[in-house]
Amino acid sequence: MLSNRSSGILLHPTSLSGHYGSGDFGAGAYRFIDWLKEAGQTYWQMLPLGEIGPGNSPYMSCSAFAGNLLLIDLAELANRGWLSQSDLNPHPEFRADRVEYNLVVPFRLERLRRAAARFFASPGKNQHEYDSFCAEENLWLEDYALFKTIENRQNGCGWSHWPAELAQRNPLSLRRVKETCEAEINFWKFCQWCFARQWSLLKQYAKGNGIYIVGDVPIFVAYQSSDVWAHQELFELDETGHPSVVAGVPPDYFSETGQLWGNPLYRWGAHETSGYTWWIARLKHALKSFNLVRIDHFRGFSEYWEIPASAQTATYGRWMPGPGAKLFGAFEQVFGHLPIIAEDLGLITADVIGLRDRFDLPGMRILQFAFGDGDGNLFLPHNYVPNTVAYTGTHDNDTTLGWWSTLPEREKDFALQYLGSDGHAIHHDMMRALSSSVANTVIFPLQDALGLSGDHRMNFPGKATGNWEWRFSWAQVKPEHAQALEDFSRKYGRLQMVDKKDQEKN
Repeated sequence: MLSNRSSGILLHPTSLSGHYGSGDFGAGAYRFIDWLKEAGQTYWQMLPLGEIGPGNSPYMSCSAFAGNLLLIDLAELANRGWLSQSDLNPHPEFRADRVEYNLVVPFRLERLRRAAARFFASPGKNQHEYDSFCAEENLWLEDYALFKTIENRQNGCGWSHWPAELAQRNPLSLRRVKETCEAEINFWKFCQWCFARQWSLLKQYAKGNGIYIVGDVPIFVAYQSSDVWAHQELFELDETGHPSVVAGVPPDYFSETGQLWGNPLYRWGAHETSGYTWWIARLKHALKSFNLVRIDHFRGFSEYWEIPASAQTATYGRWMPGPGAKLFGAFEQVFGHLPIIAEDLGLITADVIGLRDRFDLPGMRILQFAFGDGDGNLFLPHNYVPNTVAYTGTHDNDTTLGWWSTLPEREKDFALQYLGSDGHAIHHDMMRALSSSVANTVIFPLQDALGLSGDHRMNFPGKATGNWEWRFSWAQVKPEHAQALEDFSRKYGRLQMVDKKDQEKN
């Protein structure tokens, strides 16, 4: 799919416009697909669609399989008779430009509970569809619904602090929860059914308009997740159920003390013994949801940074060997050619490059990283290879205008010379440079396509609060924005060139 020249936009669905505090799978998402088509784009790339975790991060979900309930379109539930029109009255303090999670989460959950109650009171012809979904997704759905139910009963405390019989998954104790909390368990299943149903329709609409969805699979999962609770043998936990070591990265471009993510690390030997069953199920689920996926922190499959669980920063740790070709060979046996983008940023070694290239995976290049080290910098477009996905910046970067406003003068001078720019529309000049490069695929954050300042940044690594909140409004989108993108795609041969075989497959 990524072997043809194409272009796309990076935008998380929560950043869409809408009436209920955050973007969702409603009318705003369909309008955005129409706009992508008008702008001559092929891809819509987004962040992980799982439930948000600490700091509202989509990279710290309570499940590697479950969808984010905030993305469920409430208006569609009303159309089915499960919500009233009064349920759709938005909170008066909702903002159009930011997601106020402290308001949005309780507002949406309350309405989902009302919808679930009305559905189960009179399911009618939808009962079969719901039952079929539960049966098809039972591999993860039952554990997820149990986890959420027990977590609520235990006032949100970590699963290792639950009563021992629940933390250790005693079958009789779990059966008792299922019997006494059936309505609550069904609520969480209902929400996932609604998410999956609406997402499938949106993906079909995108496909019908020549738009293909790039998903995002975080390499690690959150400790407070149904995955770790249900598969404790697959993670590096001590005898009390707590992580003995955790994930992160050493000091890098984004942080002088590294990034202490805190996720539990995999017990890779146990995964290998199982034939990588859990990982294969995870990728199968992702490829059912998306046309292709970006795997975050690809480096961790070759080597990963192991940090003592008691550490306060990621500065002190050690590199440990990952599963490497064993895991991706198992993937290849099941899926054939892998529709995966390798997020190969940071400190990349020959082993990482070898693993990426052995399985013919495109890597990533970020133009904002290009201007500090002279002509040999691998992020400069003349050093790209075709099997590359090139970005002006990612969700972890500042917007291009924000980045430009703080760039050292020496790097600015080099960038102006290299790009043939006068600096007045640097975002436009950088988009042109990527579009004209040999990289098969180029992706622009919507903030750059609209020429927005650093006030519209999505995430600031190492900053604990204020991330993942940005939203755009259609008032910011002018006709010239779509025209510029369409012009770039047309001029540089990137107009919706996905193979017909890929269209049939996806």
